[in-house]
Amino acid sequence: MKIRAMVAHAPNTPLVMETLDLAPPGPGQVLIEIMASGLCHTDLSQLEGKAAPYPFPIVVGHEGAGIVRQIGSGVTTVKPGDHVVPLGIGECGLCGNCRSGQTNLCEMFLGEIMTQPSPFSLNGQKVSAYSGVGSLAEFVVVPEYNTALIRNDIPFHLACTLGCSVATGVGAVLHTAHVPPGSSVAVFGLGGIGLNVVQGARLAGAERIIGVDINPARDAQGRRFGMTDFIDGTAGNTVDAIRALTGGGADFAFECVGHTALMAQAFDATRIGRGCTVVLGVPPDGETLQLVPFAIQLGRTIKGSFMGNIKGRSQLPGLLDHVAEGRLNLADLVTHRLSMAEVNKGFALMKSGEALRSVVSFREDL
Repeated sequence: MKIRAMVAHAPNTPLVMETLDLAPPGPGQVLIEIMASGLCHTDLSQLEGKAAPYPFPIVVGHEGAGIVRQIGSGVTTVKPGDHVVPLGIGECGLCGNCRSGQTNLCEMFLGEIMTQPSPFSLNGQKVSAYSGVGSLAEFVVVPEYNTALIRNDIPFHLACTLGCSVATGVGAVLHTAHVPPGSSVAVFGLGGIGLNVVQGARLAGAERIIGVDINPARDAQGRRFGMTDFIDGTAGNTVDAIRALTGGGADFAFECVGHTALMAQAFDATRIGRGCTVVLGVPPDGETLQLVPFAIQLGRTIKGSFMGNIKGRSQLPGLLDHVAEGRLNLADLVTHRLSMAEVNKGFALMKSGEALRSVVSFREDL
């Protein structure tokens, strides 16, 4: 079928609306009409060539929500008309990682999904689908196990944020760090991911939630999501400020920017004996993180978290229950709604820091 999609033909060039050929769903695959797609910083990293695992030309976008329109043979868990989120990390349910109960990193992710042929093509040339999704397109085709069935009473422009920012931020608190009630939490970087860490910390019952950012506007914004204290990252020593607020260091620190120096700073800001640092931000390819071994031996830990360690099909849909019951605030997270033709504006808003989350709506009535 012919579809419209926003295509990046080379790094650091504007996305162009193209008419692509989309292969039909094969056995075990699902055709989804995308209704809304959030713009994520990892999309921008791909577009700028800083962390670009997929070849150009490419359709970016991995934070989508839509409606199942067609299923291939053998598909049993979704049907046409279902509301779904296409997942960058699926859940086959059969591999060792899926059955372990300890990780969301389905072995298919780094195996089949990262190497599977893209369903998009332009004039006979393959066009990559970022993270196996490519949600800046009117339709996508993904495996059944990369499809999360969601409730249908949440607007698509809010539900799509589950696909990355909400899952990554909230999940890192609840499923990676396992933050207990009464904890102190420091969040480095208050963009779409960081503010969802703040929300996750509030859900977990954290007593003190400290946000760190160089944008002073994030002070008032962060407090709407549950932040109790704000530190301007350009003023004074951030580590000393966190230690002063917490009486020695935060119990948990989350790095949500992707700067290795900031990761080290977050680590230093945690409490000796039990402090835990969780790395969420994706740094440019090739960068390394340097830590003093003795600082780790003093009882601190550092963890990585990918998509919040949330299992996409079995756990992610439950986050919308928090939204429906007023425990998660997505309405204030989505600050800009754009048309398909305004995608490049959306990435400019991201780079300027003006937007928390920009969402592209493919149909204005949904």
